Parts: sequence; structure tokens; C-alpha cells
Amino acid sequence: MVGTQATKAPPSLLYMVKQVELVVRSHLDELVKPSGITALQYTSLTVLERHDGLSAAQLARDSFVTAQSMADLVRSLENRGLIRRERNPHNRRELLILLTDEGRELLARYTDAVRELEERMVRGLSAHQTDQFRQALSKAWHALS
Repeated sequence: MVGTQATKAPPSLLYMVKQVELVVRSHLDELVKPSGITALQYTSLTVLERHDGLSAAQLARDSFVTAQSMADLVRSLENRGLIRRERNPHNRRELLILLTDEGRELLARYTDAVRELEERMVRGLSAHQTDQFRQALSKAWHALS
């Protein structure tokens, strides 16, 4: 191929999504490290903030972790006093996971910093492009769920 340049294919969308996920997780881990929690634990707390009183299985699905990982995560967060477990009044065999006041306070401490991280991520996009990005990610997620 003398004199011609081979055109390289752009990276796959799956690769690019994973790159973004890893860099966001790295930044989030650093951000919440002073509080003694991980990005995965923070994510689980934010899920409970939106939908308090989930089963461990529901929380695992919504937090993108396995049931085994969630069991360890729940134990750790409960030991820290950030969540509590109660029997489901409609199904006594099931435990529901609830955010404690301490958990809510921790999330409140990080609201601005996490918002700044998100704003930094989309800094090069207009408000319209950011909205389109959010819609595209939602559609991609629904297409695979």
C-alpha cells in the first residue's frame, strides 16, 4: 500500500461506552474515597435514594452488580449505618433495604461534586446535545434490557 493510507475503523460504540464507564467510575471512586465508600456503594445509595425499600435482588439489578456482590455491599453499608434492613410487611421472608438518615446525609454531601463531575463530562456539548446524549443512552439501555 505505498502511497495510500489505510482507513482505520473508529472504535466500536461498545468500546467507547466502556471507556466512559471506566473513567467515570475512577473519578467517582476518588471523589467518594474520603467517606470510606466506593463508587459502586455510592451508586447503590443513589438507587435507594430514588427507590427506597428494595429487595437485595432489585437493588443488585438497579446497581449493575451480581447478587453475591450485593450481599457483600449491603453488609458493608449496613455496618456503616448508611442503610438498614426491614422485613417486608407483605412478604415476611423478604428483607427490604432502606436508606438511613446517615446515608441521606452522605449523599447530600456529594451532590454538588457529583453534579460537577457530570457537567465536566458533557462540558463540550451544548444543552441540546446533552439532552440528546441522555435520550440516546436511555434508548440504548432499553434496546438491550
